[in-house]
Amino acid sequence: MTPTERDIIIRCQQGDKQAFRWIVQTHQQMIFSLALKMLCDEEEAKDMVQETFIKVWQSIRDYDPQRTFTTWLYTISSRLCLDRLKRKNRIVPMPEDEQILRSYAIDNDIQRTLENSEWISIVRLMAEELSSKQKLVFTLCQLEGLSSEEVQEITGLDARQVKSNLYVARQTIRKRLIDLGYE
Repeated sequence: MTPTERDIIIRCQQGDKQAFRWIVQTHQQMIFSLALKMLCDEEEAKDMVQETFIKVWQSIRDYDPQRTFTTWLYTISSRLCLDRLKRKNRIVPMPEDEQILRSYAIDNDIQRTLENSEWISIVRLMAEELSSKQKLVFTLCQLEGLSSEEVQEITGLDARQVKSNLYVARQTIRKRLIDLGYE
């Protein structure tokens, strides 16, 4: 954490709304990315960003500066996403999701950018057989690029559990990709 970010957090803890606005603007894309990949719904992901920052504002005085601030944000957001997934019906891939993924299998343009709707289709299709924990660990490790230690801190899982959930998720997704024509 930079000295500036530390100062901004201290100002937030003192109730400074301008400082909090900076935190939201700086970190909202990161939270949206996680929520979109976890919830597979753009509108729900936007709602989750708002819920996350409401929770952050309410809890900012409890933030321990010994922890990495982004890890703390990921922890709050991932727990809210898991709660939402528990309340929500199981995400079912749409018929067009498989077609979108198949089109990527034969698309030779490596530079092609995934739009939000395409991400949703792909994640929904790949994650249909994953448990919530497997999906969370896979999203944090593989899609968000966090270290195993950060994932342990965010999820509360120990190293063995993170490794096990990640292994099962990778194997399940690898099998799904092979079934869809990826080598």
